[in-house]
Amino acid sequence: MFFAGFQKLTLLDYPEKVACILFTMGCNFRCPFCHNASLVRAEEKPQITEEEVLAFLKKRQGILEGVCISGGEPLLYDGLGDFIKKVKALGYSVKLDTNGSFPERLKALVREGLVDYVAMDIKNSFERYEKTVGIKTDLNNIKESIDFLMSGEVEYEFRTTLVKELHSPEDMEGIGNIIKGTKRYFLQNFVDSGDVLCENMHPLTENELEKMLQIAKKYVPSTICRGM
Repeated sequence: MFFAGFQKLTLLDYPEKVACILFTMGCNFRCPFCHNASLVRAEEKPQITEEEVLAFLKKRQGILEGVCISGGEPLLYDGLGDFIKKVKALGYSVKLDTNGSFPERLKALVREGLVDYVAMDIKNSFERYEKTVGIKTDLNNIKESIDFLMSGEVEYEFRTTLVKELHSPEDMEGIGNIIKGTKRYFLQNFVDSGDVLCENMHPLTENELEKMLQIAKKYVPSTICRGM
């Protein structure tokens, strides 16, 4: 496999673990607020080989505990499982970030014991999902991934990035009904990274964010707003 980006240390992205992050290139969604637009468009960038990554991980054994695989959308890649096997052989835990559109691939990785933690984005209420992801999509796949994670076969979290132009209190009620009873749910306010897919996207105000948090807590009492 090749990777488009490599963050060699994170204390935030993998709960309770010192980790690194690998970024795959390309995504099947076109969320207008995406902060990794160059990855989504699969623009030509210097590529990092898995050999380079594995050599780094060998040197960091005993220091790093986990590897986060993000994107883009990692489950686009057929070779992901083979790569993860090499990472696991070095003693690392693996966290996967996904948009949930490939439930069968997600299940296969989990059931092979290759993924220890999954973070899935819940983009919006189902009524507004396609507008939020920027393309026509099969919501049955999203539902299947949600149901699988909530079955408890793997540690997981759901998360939603809130954007003023795309999310309303009514949408938050819709999301709450989708994931009611989940273990971990995180809200995060939109941040313009300078590499956003579309212009004219804005964050919620502090008061708007607080209102969304209180709605979410009706369905998932443990909801946390990251960065608030």
